[in-house]
Amino acid sequence: MDARSDDRHEIDALRREIARHDVRYYVLNRPTVSDGEYDALFTRLLELERLHPEWVTADSPTQRVGTSPAKEFAPVRHRHPMLSLANAYSEDELRDFDRRMRDLLDQDPIVYVAEPKLDGLSVELVYERGALARASTRGDGATGEDVTANLRTLRTVPLRLDPAGGTPPLLEVRGEVFIETAAFLAVNERRADDGLPPFANPRNLAAGSLRQLDPRVTAERPLRLACYDVGATDGILFESQQELLTTLPRFGLPVNPLYAVCSGAEDAVHFYRRMQSERSSLPYETDGVVVKIDRFELRRSAGTVSRSPRWAIAAKFPAERAVARLLDIRVSVGRTGVLTPVATLEPVRVRGVEISSATLHNEDEIVSKDLRIGDCVIVQRAGDVIPQITAPLPEMRDGTERSFSMPRECPACGSPVVRLEGEAATRCLNTTCPARIKQSLLHFASKGALDIEGIGGKLVDQLVDRRLVVRLGDVFRLDVDTVAQLDRMGPKSAASLVRAIDGARSIPLARFLYALGIPEVGASTALLLAQHAGTLERLVDVGRQELETIPTIGPRTAEAVTDYFANEENRKTLADLRAAGLRIVAEGVPTATGPLAGKRFVFTGTLLGMTRDDATRRATSLGASVSASVSRKTDYVVAGADPGSKVDHARQLGVPVLSEAEFVDLVERGS
Repeated sequence: MDARSDDRHEIDALRREIARHDVRYYVLNRPTVSDGEYDALFTRLLELERLHPEWVTADSPTQRVGTSPAKEFAPVRHRHPMLSLANAYSEDELRDFDRRMRDLLDQDPIVYVAEPKLDGLSVELVYERGALARASTRGDGATGEDVTANLRTLRTVPLRLDPAGGTPPLLEVRGEVFIETAAFLAVNERRADDGLPPFANPRNLAAGSLRQLDPRVTAERPLRLACYDVGATDGILFESQQELLTTLPRFGLPVNPLYAVCSGAEDAVHFYRRMQSERSSLPYETDGVVVKIDRFELRRSAGTVSRSPRWAIAAKFPAERAVARLLDIRVSVGRTGVLTPVATLEPVRVRGVEISSATLHNEDEIVSKDLRIGDCVIVQRAGDVIPQITAPLPEMRDGTERSFSMPRECPACGSPVVRLEGEAATRCLNTTCPARIKQSLLHFASKGALDIEGIGGKLVDQLVDRRLVVRLGDVFRLDVDTVAQLDRMGPKSAASLVRAIDGARSIPLARFLYALGIPEVGASTALLLAQHAGTLERLVDVGRQELETIPTIGPRTAEAVTDYFANEENRKTLADLRAAGLRIVAEGVPTATGPLAGKRFVFTGTLLGMTRDDATRRATSLGASVSASVSRKTDYVVAGADPGSKVDHARQLGVPVLSEAEFVDLVERGS
């Protein structure tokens, strides 16, 4: 056997061995080699594949790092619908579910399988002849989004099924992509260090990571998969949930090992109580227990109703609360000068997370809730990392509590603060306030704005405190030698940052307007303004009345924009940015005669395959307008995941509600 043949056999053997170790580590949680030994195997495979690139295959463990970014996610039609579950909110409602099943199926008792309801994003993985062919999100249940490139980056997702379990011609597996609590907190801690906003909860992180257009971003996030169901199959037949949960791991597909076989309602209620009591000690977020009829034959007899199976129910836990002492209320200053009161709490654990602070939004909230420093207060997480104070406990007051009032001077710069008529917010109007500059700089460099990688919170503190950045334009005057002198920086990091800054010297007008942080102007509004005016010079001179003629731009936004450009300090900032070398690219004005001309859209909820900004651009490029609120003039409401009250309002008004997939189909037909 020649050397080339030896290499080919070694590559195949290494791939099989690494795949087995991945299953033992990520699926079975029983590793049999050290990290160093695993790394040595992986490094050897990389070396051989570099020598023989013609042998690199899609299912090689080395191909999990992610491919180049996609322009968008293609819609995927599920062979069998991915149904959503009806909810039960108490033990009695869980018993009612069991009673309905016994009456419907004429069987007593009924055997169920119960498992924790993971707080993540539902997906479907399609394996053809043992190889991962496609992965998609649940979407609206009938149609999802193709996220194959992203799912391939997860270590818990086998690229090829373990042949020891057999290799069916077709196996569609449904599961939940989630992130464990410790990993979630670590991601948020790194984001805080980089000056980025935290993810609200693990589900948002999992969903946001999976819908990244660049799979390399997904690869950086410690996501996991737990399988719980199958769709279409060929060559394999499951008769029960128990059989499914014991068979899938033989293929290398992970399941949640924490489940219970329940004979009747009381067994299911017992598991529900157990999971509620152990909730804070679980390594992941869970908001309830899923209870399913075990036998698939009985499931087929029970059938479905609307978009939910009759044979399963999600028994939700009540929101967890704790009592904490309100030690103090401090005030932070945002980029627009808004003073936000923040509660300092005596540390308390809620759902396994230690809580020591909570945002109070504004002075009116403190007054309406009658919160006093020294109060015992009820703290509720309800799934969010950022907790809220729901109410004080006045019966526990001892007379030492004291009322809070907003400061008359900015805590960061000492300037007088004002509360404008009709606003709940108190503001510092000093545009050179260090706190405002820091927050403005973080926003200016953020992903939706100039997207300057490397500018985070700790770096911004140094730049502003050392007066290296007094105006935004000073960012473009930084050089390698200056940056290298800062803490936690060196020549290499400094050079990388300066390259990133240089790469941001040219920016479209819409992103520039968003980067400025103009009050009332988010990314969608910035796009509308840019497309209306075309150039910054034109927009600066546009009057309030003309701005109000732009669809969805109301008097308040028009006033905020004109006030911003009338401010002398803001004009100096714009001039300074130009002098520092920033080039603002004019925005193309969309035709008013496009295929969607005259149509007004409202977006609500979290979109899977695109950002709100992307959706707005796609709609407006075809002549449509986008509004923030639903009215009788609205033509379509596009509902993503977790939509709010706008969907209910739309249905009351008879406004059509589109899923994301239906919106994509509409704009593709329009274009």
